[in-house]
Amino acid sequence: MQQSTIVTGVRTALGIAGVLALIIGIMILVWPEKTAMVVAGIIAIYAIVAGAVNVLMATLSKTAGGWWRIGHLVLGALFILVGIVALSNLSLAAQTLATFLGALVGIMWIIEGVVALTAIGGGRSRWWTIAYAALSIVAGVLILFAPVWGALVLWWVMGISLVVLGVLQIVRAWRLRSAR
Repeated sequence: MQQSTIVTGVRTALGIAGVLALIIGIMILVWPEKTAMVVAGIIAIYAIVAGAVNVLMATLSKTAGGWWRIGHLVLGALFILVGIVALSNLSLAAQTLATFLGALVGIMWIIEGVVALTAIGGGRSRWWTIAYAALSIVAGVLILFAPVWGALVLWWVMGISLVVLGVLQIVRAWRLRSAR
């Protein structure tokens, strides 16, 4: 493979990734609720497909035991049910997803803070570690009390980040082309 072919492929991949990031970032910033509903819809469709695959595996398997089949049938039915319920009210599904993700981030920050406290040593970074742990625990508790608000802030930060990163990726792709 020639060097120019590799450079063209890398440049194209960077450009496409940058444009996609920019578009998604703008969508999040301009239509945050609608974009969240699209994400919830994509997850709902994935759940239905995953459910169908589980049901097919359970019904078509010739060698699997009874419990394996029952487990996959139940799991498949649950996936399909959740997907259908989510598709029936994408707004509620997006809010539920935001609440879940906000709570998950809050729990992770609390755990991260506690873990940081276990790493306190006698070194120069002792007070920085304590400050980091305290901030992480407080932020985690705050986001647990308002998980939707926390998810909205994280959603906006993601939108802004995608716009900035998308523009930078496009510039990288363009500069790579002009460096040839």
